[in-house]
Amino acid sequence: MSSLQKAYGALKAVDGISFSVSQGQVFSLLGPNGAGKTTTIEILEGLRERDGGDVKVLGLDPWKQGYQLHKKIGVIPQGFKFVDYATPKEAIRYYADLFGVKADPEAILKKVILEESANVYFTRLSGGQKQKVGLALSLVNDPQLVFLDEPTTGLDPQARRAVWDVIRNLKSEDRCVLLTTHYLDEAQELADQVAIMNHGKIIAAGTPDQIIDQHGSGKPGESLEDVFVKLVGEEGRSDTGESVASAPRRMF
Repeated sequence: MSSLQKAYGALKAVDGISFSVSQGQVFSLLGPNGAGKTTTIEILEGLRERDGGDVKVLGLDPWKQGYQLHKKIGVIPQGFKFVDYATPKEAIRYYADLFGVKADPEAILKKVILEESANVYFTRLSGGQKQKVGLALSLVNDPQLVFLDEPTTGLDPQARRAVWDVIRNLKSEDRCVLLTTHYLDEAQELADQVAIMNHGKIIAAGTPDQIIDQHGSGKPGESLEDVFVKLVGEEGRSDTGESVASAPRRMF
């Protein structure tokens, strides 16, 4: 993706940003509210048309070839919900019918560590378990790329760690994961590459350690959260939460 642009009137929501993600990587897009993250993700998912720039996701133009792309990606929207009185197993079968694919509910639920709740109504699941249902549904079509939009927001620490394990499993299967999160410790723990957006531009990019080294104060024990707040100022403080194979194939 290069020189991506999207404006709403005089507001440049995305102002000429460029980045690439390779197969088998977890890539985290960070930034305060209003930074342009959601617009960027929606363009990559084929949900919003860009004004300018070159974008390819899995070799496809997400706007012009959205139908083909949606068969290859998995998406968990922020605040995922499902039918109260459907079970995780029923939800997977329903999504498989929508995609026109065969799916093994037991295998998918085991992958997201939810097999013991396969027949429990959605409304009776814990917050972490509900997020795992979303993860399970994002895998029904065996996607090469999974978009996770704040998948652990509002979860307790134990549930967050359980979702982290699922994300690590996706990476171990050589899938690409694009993660947006307001928990900077989450990005530091999971992401191979990070890009920090502010006012529509990318202001820092690299591995978490590279960003800390290049933009930090040099103090021992400095975290990605410390650097994030330094880069975006006080507007980002409330958004910081509670505290590859060789020659990789390009995802976008």
